[in-house]
Amino acid sequence: AHYKNMASIAALHTTTSSAMHDLLDKYTNEHSRFMVINKHLVHYRDEGEGLPVLCLHGAFSSLHTFNTWAKVLSPQLRLLRFDMAGFGLTGPNQQNDYSIAMHLDYIDAFLDILKIDKCVIVGSSLGGWVAWEYAAARPDRVEKLVLIDSAGFLDADSIPTPFLMARVPLADKVMRFVLQREVFEGFLRQVYHNQDKITGKLIDRYYELFLRSGNQDAFLRLVNQRFKDNTRAMRRIKCPTLVLWGEQDKWLSVGNMKKFLNLIPNSEGIIYENVGHVPMEEIPRQSAKDVADFLGLA
Repeated sequence: AHYKNMASIAALHTTTSSAMHDLLDKYTNEHSRFMVINKHLVHYRDEGEGLPVLCLHGAFSSLHTFNTWAKVLSPQLRLLRFDMAGFGLTGPNQQNDYSIAMHLDYIDAFLDILKIDKCVIVGSSLGGWVAWEYAAARPDRVEKLVLIDSAGFLDADSIPTPFLMARVPLADKVMRFVLQREVFEGFLRQVYHNQDKITGKLIDRYYELFLRSGNQDAFLRLVNQRFKDNTRAMRRIKCPTLVLWGEQDKWLSVGNMKKFLNLIPNSEGIIYENVGHVPMEEIPRQSAKDVADFLGLA
């Protein structure tokens, strides 16, 4: 089922809280749509025409991380993105399942509902992890792969700081009572190298969407999953792959980039100087151009 306006959502959620209505008003636009995946209402956007490119965001984030990319690239291709389970306006699922297998199933369902057989997949951080796992598991559905400061290696040097923090005892109480807006600003100042890019509006977006009902519990469940190291599966990825990395990434060191290039057979990489963990936000036009070149767009 597709739901294309706020009236439809209100009809589905007659008991929606005023806080949720405020989030819907603030963080949806004319491109926002909703679909049901496994009894879960998923927020997504579908912009442009042509080659379908699915973009997956990272932890603490939402589909809004690709806002500028959508403006730059949608005239040339069909840019798709959704708030992953446990994040953004989508929020937690009924099964409290945030495993990699669940994320792959959501992608399958998303593409099936939109009648897309094959697409390019782009993933940032956690979204990168899901993207490369999907490319390895469903090679027939992935045309090309783009990884942005991707997660997926499980050694101590490859796990972002917030994940480590969320695994300590009493982390649930910290998340609920200590994680104030100022703390989120601190996280963003780690994520961005260029501090001038950090605005009050940006901090509000990250903070307010993380506080969406259920998202904090979902994040704790996510980081405490018993993940299996599946990095050997990267050797099965046959599609052309582009790996982008900010040289000043403080959450996932640029040294991780070599691990991906060594394991994925048909891969190439670009390192951005003076850029942090989210190049698609910090240097959106340059990173979008590099992706467009990789995809062979004029």
